Amino acid sequence: MLSLHLLKPPIFAGARSTLARANAGTPRACLSLDVPTVDQSKPGVAVGSQEVMEAEGRVLVGTYKRPPVVLYSGKGCKLYDPEGREYLDLYSGIAVNALGHGDPDWIRAVTEQARTLTHVSNAYYSIPQVELAKRLVACSFADRIFFSNSGTEANEAAIKFARKFQRFSFPEKKEPATEFISFTNSFHGRTMGAVALTSKEHYRSPFEPVMPGVTFLEYGDIQAATKLIHSGKIAAVFLEPLQGEGGILSATKEFLQSLRGACDDSGSLLAFDEVQCGLGRTGYLWAHEAYGVFPDIMTLAKPLAGGLPIGAVLVTEKVAASIKYGEHGSTFAGGPLICNAALSVLNKISKTEFLSSVTNKGQYFKELLTKKLGKNPHVREVRGSGLIVGVELDVSASPLVDACRNLGLLIITAGKGNVLRLVPPLIISKQELEHAAEVLLECLPVLDGSN
Repeated sequence: MLSLHLLKPPIFAGARSTLARANAGTPRACLSLDVPTVDQSKPGVAVGSQEVMEAEGRVLVGTYKRPPVVLYSGKGCKLYDPEGREYLDLYSGIAVNALGHGDPDWIRAVTEQARTLTHVSNAYYSIPQVELAKRLVACSFADRIFFSNSGTEANEAAIKFARKFQRFSFPEKKEPATEFISFTNSFHGRTMGAVALTSKEHYRSPFEPVMPGVTFLEYGDIQAATKLIHSGKIAAVFLEPLQGEGGILSATKEFLQSLRGACDDSGSLLAFDEVQCGLGRTGYLWAHEAYGVFPDIMTLAKPLAGGLPIGAVLVTEKVAASIKYGEHGSTFAGGPLICNAALSVLNKISKTEFLSSVTNKGQYFKELLTKKLGKNPHVREVRGSGLIVGVELDVSASPLVDACRNLGLLIITAGKGNVLRLVPPLIISKQELEHAAEVLLECLPVLDGSN
């Protein structure tokens, strides 16, 4: 049941939202589910939000423009700040916390492994790493796995693997294929190789020159892509089957099939970046399964270890055969603690009934949003697959994001800042989705400049 709780929000320095200024310091009604707030009598909340934010400004490099919220604890799909204010989480740490916060099986996997063995490096064998690799191979197209620590690292490894594959597979070529195709609205990471594959110029320009040899084509342009692939210069084609950062944009089956065929004809590799859209997010275990098109390389990260840092590169045998000892590696990647956590996540999400629930809840949420928001003149489209949903607006989404946050709902943007990106924990209930839709509806007037 939805209920009303009176909350007195903390007064944050620098809060720019109209709602925040209008309501700062005065009690107001906020829709909330019947989940208890944090008991501030318990030890652990040693400092308040204002103190944390001021300290952050003194000691951290200023790479993040954060909203004035400090998150202290979480349970299920709820997050709490040090003052006890409750938030409904519809961003999941940017599509990471697929099982929400405090999943008991995940906690058990982490604590038991922490008591047993945490880290040994890749100089030695470890059981959880091998078990996780076996599970990933068993439930995917892949024959072998390489572990990394993040999505961008996974994409860096994929770049190296693609270039090495070309040299190994076509030794007779004086100039083996070394170039790459990426697409508009793409995001593949922030390290120097991955950012070179990322289309938004503002991610690349401060650090140029980045890795050369990348051509950006229009996402979905079959003719341009097949022509360039057949040039013989392309080591690999990188794309997200469903673009998250780009604005919740789905590829078509025809587009992916054409890329697969052209790569097969030319000897180029097809690499799917499923860092955000993979592992159950779309209602399929892997997003590309919806199209029946399978890659040579797939990169994973965000949800795989339930909030702990991990990345993975899944490859076919022909790709793996080109990589020799010492040509790539990592000190921390695939450690026992991380892999045991990932096993608990994969085992739960890969169940048929779990994936079916994601599909059903995602369809329900899209229909609900279309019904409640679709008549607003600023709403252009509600789209997505499973529980990666986008609401495209004809104006900036930032005022709506701010207004929702002030009513206890956490969401983020995508695209050119005009798309709401809704990526809740995959365990979210229909009741919580209904609450989120109600808050969005209540906050829509801010798009007209109304309070």
